[in-house]
Amino acid sequence: MGQPVRVHRTAEVDPTAVVGEGTSVWNHAQVRKCAHIGRHCVLAHGVYVDVGVRIGDRVKLENNVSVFLGAQIEDGAFVGPHTCLLNDRLPRSTTADGGLKREEDWEVSGVVIEQGASVGGGCTLLPGVRIGRHALVGAGAVVTRDVPAHGLVVGNPARLVGRVCECGARLDGDGTCTGCGRAHALTEEPHSNGSHGDPARAARARA
Repeated sequence: MGQPVRVHRTAEVDPTAVVGEGTSVWNHAQVRKCAHIGRHCVLAHGVYVDVGVRIGDRVKLENNVSVFLGAQIEDGAFVGPHTCLLNDRLPRSTTADGGLKREEDWEVSGVVIEQGASVGGGCTLLPGVRIGRHALVGAGAVVTRDVPAHGLVVGNPARLVGRVCECGARLDGDGTCTGCGRAHALTEEPHSNGSHGDPARAARARA
């Protein structure tokens, strides 16, 4: 038999949501309708998972993380406390004619966090950005564009300052991990979707 799902008595999990075996949903967390949470995940105090969000296996969401509509978080990812995954490029409460916006009045631009990536505490991920495999986003960063696989970004706006290994330690100039010694083949274009490696896309992002 698989490990049981643990849901704290103060947590709210919609009956239509799927929560995988061995996953823990802690106090005051909320998982909304049709969300899919994988196996052996941890949703800490106050985590919010919006409608239809998909989260893979072995994912950790720390205290008060907000994961909004359209987001996808792949296997083995980590999101630090008080981080927010946004989804609306043009946020307004009302339409141009003054009416309250409804679901059909705006376009969802969900964030994607790829396998094994880590996002530090207190970060803001702007709508539509993609965090590449095993990338690391430093605490407090504001991510305005895609982060390449194994990329290390810090600051506001987040900027690429190095590369990291699967273990999280930095890579030296030839791609060797300073922690575990694993060798990595570094390419000039490490992530085909990432504007950090694409000058033309970077220029469009600044425009």
